[in-house]
Amino acid sequence: MSEDDKPRGKPAVKAKAKIPNAQSIRSPEFTPHGISAGRGSGLNRPSALTAKQARKRRLMMIAGIVVAALAISGGVAWWVTRPGPRLEVSGKFGAEPKVEIPTKLEPAKTLKVTTPIRGTGRALADGDTVYVQFATYKWAKDKDEENSRVKSSSEKVSSTYEQQAQQPSGPRPLVVGKSGLKDIDKNLVGKTVGSRVVLQLPPSKDLSQLSPQQIGKTDAVIFILDIQAAVPKDPQPQGTEKKLDDKNLPKVEDKGAGKEPKVTIPGRDAPDKLQVKTLVEGTGPALAKGDDAIVHYVGKIWKSGDKFDSSWDNKQPANFPIGTGATIPGFDKGLTGAKVGSRVLLVLPPADGYGKQGSPPKIKGDDTLVFVVDILAKIQK
Repeated sequence: MSEDDKPRGKPAVKAKAKIPNAQSIRSPEFTPHGISAGRGSGLNRPSALTAKQARKRRLMMIAGIVVAALAISGGVAWWVTRPGPRLEVSGKFGAEPKVEIPTKLEPAKTLKVTTPIRGTGRALADGDTVYVQFATYKWAKDKDEENSRVKSSSEKVSSTYEQQAQQPSGPRPLVVGKSGLKDIDKNLVGKTVGSRVVLQLPPSKDLSQLSPQQIGKTDAVIFILDIQAAVPKDPQPQGTEKKLDDKNLPKVEDKGAGKEPKVTIPGRDAPDKLQVKTLVEGTGPALAKGDDAIVHYVGKIWKSGDKFDSSWDNKQPANFPIGTGATIPGFDKGLTGAKVGSRVLLVLPPADGYGKQGSPPKIKGDDTLVFVVDILAKIQK
């Protein structure tokens, strides 16, 4: 070694390091790279899933997020497009309807017609006589200073259903085209018997004139009508003609559609028992006990031949119940079981007519009566 290579000065201090024995190293003091720090921590623990299983788990998580997002957006869409308040009419046909008119809903500004119940009977035509039950409500625009959501108020004006319950009289006749309201006449045409029709009518002078004390010029009106029967303008029997050649009974001659038949009583003594003869057998349903029949009829007195009553003269068919004692006995006996569309001849001795008391001043207690009855329809309930 040359002099230049020898170290000069004091010799360097040797570094001293105490290296622990491997057996004395505790696990918290020694953490090899890539292995969990401490048992049970779960941090950086190698997954037990295969690559395929891990990919499936990721896809399921993504799908869950998408479903949740769609549910949230769907809820928002429903809230934005949710149906608003609307008028509801429910209940059984022929009975008082349940009517719900939301105060959040403003009265109709234009005519609206709905048919919550559709019947299967004949379609109505202009000039038909229809038999209806109806309820009427007035509907006014309103404003509540304390509750801005209140936009209208409503009130029932009348109901034939309630009147019928108190004093049975059957449905009301209404001639299509002559109701007094063009909107009703126009919108009944084509509707079928057995239907419930709801008309929302905007305010008008015609409406206020119907009931000036209850309906104002700014009131809308709601009509609910149940169409229970209909008769054409010029009704006539519909069925198979049956010839009657009994000289002891009156002769009946047809005079055409919508016209009263000619009845000729023979110059013989009246029979002492009820006589029921079908002159035309109808094709409609048979009348049963409790049915309300709509008929045209003419009545004459056998002894004198005088006519004492005629629905044709009154220009309005009659409506009465069958088999319940609400009319004379001969009608209950003779018309029960007869079919709609039939023409029936009835000869009624006093016991099956008005009895010993008669019906003054025209009918005496010993008078035998002759009726010709056309069964035009029966009320649907």
